[in-house]
Amino acid sequence: MSRWVLTGLKTGTKTTQYPREQEPRAGVSPGLPITGGAEGRTPEICPTAALNIVEGQIAVDYRRCIHCFRCARSSQSAPLDWQPGYEWAARKADESVLDSVTFGRSLNVLVVDAGDCGSCLSETAQLSGPYYNIHRLGFFITPTPRNADVLLVVGPVTDQMRAALKKAYDAMPTPRRVVAAGVCALSGGIFGPSLATGEGAGDVVPVDVEVPGCPPPPLAILHGLLVAVGRKPPAAMASPNTINNVEATP
Repeated sequence: MSRWVLTGLKTGTKTTQYPREQEPRAGVSPGLPITGGAEGRTPEICPTAALNIVEGQIAVDYRRCIHCFRCARSSQSAPLDWQPGYEWAARKADESVLDSVTFGRSLNVLVVDAGDCGSCLSETAQLSGPYYNIHRLGFFITPTPRNADVLLVVGPVTDQMRAALKKAYDAMPTPRRVVAAGVCALSGGIFGPSLATGEGAGDVVPVDVEVPGCPPPPLAILHGLLVAVGRKPPAAMASPNTINNVEATP
C-alpha cells in the first residue's frame, strides 16, 4: 500500500482538467468526419448512410456515424477530413425547455443499458475512474431512478427494455433530463430499426441531449452531461462549416 502512495506522490495529479481546460492528450477521441466538397466523394461508401450530398457538399449526419473511417481511408473516393474534438453533444429539446430550470452543483445520474453491445457502457464506466472523475464536477452515479436527475441511456432500446426504460423515466422526480449516448441510442445505429429494436431512446422517452459516437469517448459523454445541465454550450448534430470552432477544410 505504501508503495502505491509513494508512486502517486511522485507522478502527481493525473485527472483531466476538462472542462476547465481542453484535454490536450492524444488518443482521448477518435474524432469525427467534417463537411467537404462532394467532388470525387461518394456517400454510398458509408455503411450507415451518415453521408449525404447537400448543396454540392458531403454533409455528415453524426446520429449515424460509427467511426468506421471508410470515408477517410477508402481508395474508392477522395477522403473526408476529420476533426479531433470531443465536444459533440447537441440539444434535441427546445432551448427554452432546457434553460427553464437551473440545476445545482450535485446531480445524480442513472445509467440505463437498453441493449448496449458493451462499448458505450464501457466508455461510460470510465467517467467514475480517477482520470475523468466526474465526482469533482458534482455528478454521481445512482442505482435508483427515484434519486436521479439525469437519465443516461445507451443502446438501441431492445423490445425487452422498452417497458423498463419507460418505468425508470416515469419514476424520476422532476425536473429531469435525458441524455442519449451513442448512435444506437440516437438512431438505432447498426442494429435498428429492426424486428428487435426501435430507432433509439427517442422512441420511448423524450430525449433532451444527444451524444453521437460509436462509442462516444468519455469526454464526449461528459460534455453531454454538462450540456444537459446548462454548464456547456451544445454542438451541432449535422456537420456545419465549423465544428467546435474548428474550421472545416473543403
